Amino acid sequence: MRSQGFSETGTTWIGYRRGSGRYRRIQLTMFLAGVATFAQLYAPQAVLPQLVESFGVSIAESSLAVSAGTLGVAVSVLPWSIVADRIGRKRVIAIAVIAATILGFLVTLMPTFELLVAVRVLEGLALGGVPAVAVAYLNEEVHRLDAAAAVGTFIAGNTIGGLSGRLIAGPLGELTGTWQSGFLAVSGLSVFAALIFVLLTPSPQGFLPAGRDAGLGRAISSAFGNTFRHMRNPVLIGLYVQPMLLMGGFVAIYNYLAYHLTEAPFGLPVWLASMVFLAYLAGSVSSPLAGRLAGMRGRKGVKLGCDALACLGLVWMLVPNLGVVIFGLIVFTAAFFGSHSVASGWAGSYPRQGRAQSTALYNLWYYAGSSVFGFLGGLFFQWAGWDALVFMVLGLFLLAMLVGAIFLPPSKPKVRFR
Repeated sequence: MRSQGFSETGTTWIGYRRGSGRYRRIQLTMFLAGVATFAQLYAPQAVLPQLVESFGVSIAESSLAVSAGTLGVAVSVLPWSIVADRIGRKRVIAIAVIAATILGFLVTLMPTFELLVAVRVLEGLALGGVPAVAVAYLNEEVHRLDAAAAVGTFIAGNTIGGLSGRLIAGPLGELTGTWQSGFLAVSGLSVFAALIFVLLTPSPQGFLPAGRDAGLGRAISSAFGNTFRHMRNPVLIGLYVQPMLLMGGFVAIYNYLAYHLTEAPFGLPVWLASMVFLAYLAGSVSSPLAGRLAGMRGRKGVKLGCDALACLGLVWMLVPNLGVVIFGLIVFTAAFFGSHSVASGWAGSYPRQGRAQSTALYNLWYYAGSSVFGFLGGLFFQWAGWDALVFMVLGLFLLAMLVGAIFLPPSKPKVRFR
């Protein structure tokens, strides 16, 4: 019914409520959009050792296959947010996923590592359309009391996508002897997810086009005005610092974990080392759970609690025992995605105006941190081994907690943040 999601007067859009049919469709299709995006973005992580052998690059250089994609996302999120303000969030997500899938197929045809990295940048530029507008889209289409949980489910799709990309690309690449076969399979998965998104996502109800009558110049001016305003807000700056530090550390751990597990004292084969990416499943559980807890208990306490738990998981990963390392990885992963779920939803809902730009800024720093610290972690790993890498990441998480404790305001449950 058209009245579903409207106020009692039928004139004011308040968003779909949890449990309604269109709410479930939005959850499913945004979950799949997250799967398609992050399966393609992080598939190279599982085949980094094969890229080293295939192209003759160093361990740190091989990580550029990941960092190039995340750098493309970081650069493109703000432009995508401007486009989304004019043509709509759903349309941007569809264009982004379809374009990235085509580029994903092209990656497998590149004869040199330099060309592979170049196409990965283009793929990241395309993929940036999804994280740039997804949280803004959910805050527009879902009732404010259910928005945090909706964002958590989208983040869960991100975790499943990241997991599936790694689990498909790694074992399939080793089985066939070519990293290209894993990439092709991931692109095929993304085609399916993109089709479901296009066919099932409900038509937007809460979207109001910006700048269409005034022209592109005014739309760009408005978007940059929102951006500069956000960057002068101490609370939003505190929120944007979080993903840069946390995601940077998270990607660094996963970039080099396979190398660590194939070395002494573990000596695992590559296909078995790839199985540790199953720890991503912990994130698919913790993301919506953290979103619901934030709605009930307040965002700041839940977020800082997740960060502290992540630090504990990192300490366990220093123990030279496979079972303890895996347990620490599961705790670290669950806590990271819980923290990210809360912070990303907070960045999208805090400002009254320019929410798409706020979401884009959050993601810009999220993927910039991934690119910079993902590569820097490789230098630490090559220089002094796994322990040095873990301590680097631990330092990033402790700094993020300090910034959050100082800049983020106390939050009350089930109150709209401004």
